[in-house]
Amino acid sequence: MSVQPVFEKLEKNFNADAAAGLDLVFQFDIEDDASYHLIIKDGTCDLKEGTHDDPSVTLIMNSETLQGIVSGETDGMQAFMAGQLRAEGDMMLATKLGELFNIG
Repeated sequence: MSVQPVFEKLEKNFNADAAAGLDLVFQFDIEDDASYHLIIKDGTCDLKEGTHDDPSVTLIMNSETLQGIVSGETDGMQAFMAGQLRAEGDMMLATKLGELFNIG
C-alpha cells in the first residue's frame, strides 16, 4: 500500500491555528516507499512528493511506522526510542507534528 493516502490524511487533519506564524518544512523519508515533504507557512500546509532542498527536520521511518503514527496507534516518541523513527535536523519540531496535524 502506498503512503500517499496517509499523507493526504495528514494534510486534511492540518490545524491551521497551531501553524500561525510558522515557516517550516517537514521532510519524510519513507524507507520502503517514496519521500514527501510538508511545507508549513503562515497557517497553510502544502504536501509535495520528493525531497526538499532545505528541510527544517527530516523524519526517517518505514511505511508501517508512518501509518501507525498518523492513525494514533503508534506513539511517535515511543517509535523514536525504539529506533523505528529517526530524525535529522531540529528534533524539537518533530514533537510539534501532533498539534499541527491533530494526531492521536
